[in-house]
Amino acid sequence: MYLPNDGEINPTPLIKLCWKLGKRVYLPVLHPILHNRLWFVPYTPHTVMIKNIYGIREPKLILANRRAAWALDLVLLPLVAFDALGNRMGMGGGYYDRTFSFKSLRRGMTGPNLIGLAHEIQRVEKLPIESWDIPLTSIVTDSKSYP
Repeated sequence: MYLPNDGEINPTPLIKLCWKLGKRVYLPVLHPILHNRLWFVPYTPHTVMIKNIYGIREPKLILANRRAAWALDLVLLPLVAFDALGNRMGMGGGYYDRTFSFKSLRRGMTGPNLIGLAHEIQRVEKLPIESWDIPLTSIVTDSKSYP
């Protein structure tokens, strides 16, 4: 999951539902050493939060409790724009693409389903894609879903 920032779809009700159902929720944390990479840390109602270098709230990093990106089942992620083919444009840092690059590089390691959350108005006809862009499994908007 993620915590909303700058007008992104707010997944907080879904986070609370996951907690109620006994599901584990992880939030992205900026990798402390590798630039433009993410780690994933458990998030509970009692998690101590800090602001990262971009002013986005994230769990205070405790090295012992992080989870590898390939070990997650499902990742809901924000986006700036998307097309119906599952291409995503983020904020430009490449954090998610670099973190999940193993999905295109390592045969047999599919990793988690990546589902983008967006407002329908963020859909564009076609996004330019680069070789390093990692496509989404699907996109869910406030009014529609795309396979």
